[in-house]
Amino acid sequence: MSVKKGSEAEVSILSAAFEGKGFGKLNDRACFVKNTAPGDIARVRIIKKRKGYYEGQLLELLEKGPERVEPVCKHAEVCGGCTWQHVSYDEQLRFKRQHVEDHIHRIGGLREVVPNPTLAAPDTLHYRNKMEYSFGDRRWLTREEIESGVEFKDKDVAAGMHAPGRFDRILNLEECFLQGPVSYEILDFVRTYALEHDIPSFNPIKHEGFIRNVMVRNGHHTGDLMVNFVTYQDDMDVMEPLKDALLKRFPQVTTVVNNVNDTKSPSSEGRFEHVLHGPGYITEKMGSNTFRIDANTFFQTNTLQAERLYQTAKDFAEIKPDDLVFDLYCGVGSLTLFVADAAREVVGIELNPVSVVNAKENAERNEVANCAFETGDMKDVFTDKFIKKYGKPDVIITDPPRAGMHPDVIQTLNELAVDRLVYVSCNSATMARDLAELNKVYDIIEVQPVDMFPQTYHIETVAKLKRKSS
Repeated sequence: MSVKKGSEAEVSILSAAFEGKGFGKLNDRACFVKNTAPGDIARVRIIKKRKGYYEGQLLELLEKGPERVEPVCKHAEVCGGCTWQHVSYDEQLRFKRQHVEDHIHRIGGLREVVPNPTLAAPDTLHYRNKMEYSFGDRRWLTREEIESGVEFKDKDVAAGMHAPGRFDRILNLEECFLQGPVSYEILDFVRTYALEHDIPSFNPIKHEGFIRNVMVRNGHHTGDLMVNFVTYQDDMDVMEPLKDALLKRFPQVTTVVNNVNDTKSPSSEGRFEHVLHGPGYITEKMGSNTFRIDANTFFQTNTLQAERLYQTAKDFAEIKPDDLVFDLYCGVGSLTLFVADAAREVVGIELNPVSVVNAKENAERNEVANCAFETGDMKDVFTDKFIKKYGKPDVIITDPPRAGMHPDVIQTLNELAVDRLVYVSCNSATMARDLAELNKVYDIIEVQPVDMFPQTYHIETVAKLKRKSS
């Protein structure tokens, strides 16, 4: 059978692959199909033909696999926010563990390392504490909407998520289950208000309009609720009435801010910010500590599961009362403070100077006196000079960005040969690469996948390492 781009074929989905796409075989080549689950038999259209694989678009489910479930959200098949609502949660957990194992074995070459079962999230819906909705004047129409022939009067004010692969098109959400129900209600209220008051949405091509984003942040443990309006223009004549209407409809909102991004940058962080109501920030608890979270502050988006992630890292570190701990890539110090009560001293290193300021403020606010923070690029800061200043650590916790650690940092870790090393990762592929180098000095004792993002293919991983015995 000759397979050409645009042709149709029947594909049996054998398992899940990268980015959660279904994996099957067609003419002995891999065929990847979005929105399919293991066991499905699907009719697909070939949309990509490469030397080693095909990519197909799902046209029809001929037979449903045993792991397929009915998505909760009507947008699940077209929205990038949830890519796996159609797969049972047990299968999601199994795949995520398999995903980590594949990287460790194939990329890291560490075939004797077997990851633990994935640590499940207590909430599989409404688990996020932050959602950033986009506004635009070009609404993404689904195939069903186009075929209906209906003219959509609200097409110039679309609010929701960017259509996959399109920076200029917005999928107009009619429901969302990622954050608590009030989050979508706020989005819907602002969209309706904008339509009724002729407030234009931002056009990223022409660079005109007003509303760019609406961000909702909430404190899971505190009940604090922030609404952050990101606008292209600075206009209090528009913002004050909108803020008043919002507070009248949602009196539980504790703070309202307006970030003004009048540049071409797509960032939701404004060039400057107005506090329209309340203190301009929310607070959240993590373990025994309380954190201030501003509109543009990074904070773990799944509070309950972040606590379990941090507890796993803390348990793996086996910190003793007289230990000196280094926390590499410490961010705003949430993990630093989480482990501080078990150690003599914890020193965090972070590239972003704003995050370091926040980390110091968080330590002061929580009266944690045994923490210190340094600013700079890890490969430039984490040197012999740094170690001479603070001393050789007993334990190191590292939580690098998706790209993993710089080779110089890995070399320093190997030269230090500390007793215990904990690697926290949001990308198991780069973690596996780094573990292969660290394995020259350290034994990989345990690997624990932690599901921070149910209904997606993303997975966090914590690895426990100990110095090899001589």
